[in-house]
Amino acid sequence: MTDRLQHWRPTASLDVLKKRAELLRQIRAFFYARDVLEVDTPALSVAGNTDPNIESFRTDYTGPGNTNTLYLHTSPEFSMKRLLAADSGAIYQLCKVFRNGEAGRQHNPEFTMLEWYRPDFDHHQLMNEVAELINDVLGKKEVLKISYQQAFIEHAGIDPLDTNQNALKKCAQQNGLEKVIGMDEASVDDWLDLLIDQVVVPKLGRGRVFIYDYPASQAALAEISESDSRVAERFELFIDGVEIANGFHELTDVVEQRQRFESENKKREEVGLSKLPIDENLLAALEEGLPDCAGVAIGIDRLLMIVAGVDSISDVVTISSIE
Repeated sequence: MTDRLQHWRPTASLDVLKKRAELLRQIRAFFYARDVLEVDTPALSVAGNTDPNIESFRTDYTGPGNTNTLYLHTSPEFSMKRLLAADSGAIYQLCKVFRNGEAGRQHNPEFTMLEWYRPDFDHHQLMNEVAELINDVLGKKEVLKISYQQAFIEHAGIDPLDTNQNALKKCAQQNGLEKVIGMDEASVDDWLDLLIDQVVVPKLGRGRVFIYDYPASQAALAEISESDSRVAERFELFIDGVEIANGFHELTDVVEQRQRFESENKKREEVGLSKLPIDENLLAALEEGLPDCAGVAIGIDRLLMIVAGVDSISDVVTISSIE
């Protein structure tokens, strides 16, 4: 009974709450100095996230209008791209985002995201700006870059752009993953996801490392490279083995974007998930014309974990959403 009576208390300490406030102040100062506009977009949408690896929260809407179901955004990306298409220029946003089914040491179903977009940047220019922000927040330190292909060759002994399921299974076994449950029907991308998580990233060691130019099959919302059609212009930042940022040289082709949404919905059905409404407003914005740009999302709670020197997200969120 005593434990239950104490359950109301916040999970983050006052010291961490002060560190969060300071982190947000630093971020806003960083963008203010660079004339990047802070924006605020809706958390609710008539469209969900079609990515089969990310599940949207749904809510019933009972007011006037033509829809009964709304979705909490998993990222402010689609709304922010509508602003970009309306000539907003460089923009950033700090907001809560929501992802169903995600809970653990590094995950919470509700978390704080920083997302920003830079017209006329490619993914390498944006990586440089991400590194500047990280150095401002965590102190100056070398930030390394390595391509996805080279990271696999160096740390897993296999070329991820020229492989198949059998070769990847053998690679997993050679790297200590003797028996992997549930991978009998796994795709190449499933195996690559397993290997980067269990083999490649742990071998990066402690430090700040960008992995860039992911396989085209993992393009998400990124442009395919003009110099190598096997890769997409996408990057992720890892700090001490923890994924902190995910960025793209953004796809601007409306036809290709629709095809990717439809393909993701097909994959959702194949794994037993329901199809989700495609964001037609985003597609209309792309058709009007999205400027050539790069964008990135950073998990603020994970970044705060590093700032505060703690190893659980529950230590940096004020109150857990699911307790």
